[in-house]
Amino acid sequence: MTITMEGLTKTYNPDTDFPVTAVNDVTLKVEQGEFMAVMGPSGSGKTTLLNMLGGIDRPCEGKVIIDDIELTGLTDKELISFRRDNIGFIFQDFSLLPVLTAKENVEFVMQLQGRTRDACEERAKELLDMVGLSDRSNNAPGKLSGGQQQRVAVARALAPKPKFVLADEPTASLDAQSTYGLLEIMWQLNRKEGTTFIFSTHDPRVIESAKRVIVFEDGRVAEDRRQ
Repeated sequence: MTITMEGLTKTYNPDTDFPVTAVNDVTLKVEQGEFMAVMGPSGSGKTTLLNMLGGIDRPCEGKVIIDDIELTGLTDKELISFRRDNIGFIFQDFSLLPVLTAKENVEFVMQLQGRTRDACEERAKELLDMVGLSDRSNNAPGKLSGGQQQRVAVARALAPKPKFVLADEPTASLDAQSTYGLLEIMWQLNRKEGTTFIFSTHDPRVIESAKRVIVFEDGRVAEDRRQ
């Protein structure tokens, strides 16, 4: 699945005296299987870019095209279905449902897809084993450490077998050991399943692990390098 951005621009408060252009005329292509970091200072537009790639936010100008589907041309209902089936999200604050167990959090999106109970349970078990939390599957998020919650969030993002995963500052609240463990899990999935990962980050550990780094400054691409 190829992601193409053409002239992507997002301006907040455009009709006021104080418009803020968060993303300014960005054109990029992301190929299937990339492990890419978008880095830059706070306010440089990283999160806004990811939100537009995920269909959470709509651009003021430009297009997001995923394979032959123009994301920016879909209705809200079509966007919800497309996100559910094709895009995994990992958030800085984990965003787990506190009333559900780790296993139930992982199963949730698959249930929305209409998968059978057995299929949901099998996939959740497989992923929780993969992230080293099979013995915590019945724990609620409040009974897990920050690193464990983020690993549940990774398992949840991968549960519906998305074509790509968007991770917004996923290591911001983690210690070094948890960060390296999380990155290793995502590296393995990238290599084994060809899942595309796009990170918004200023964490040097994430940047070091990336195959491609996009440097963002004032809403524009200042540098695009492979490493």
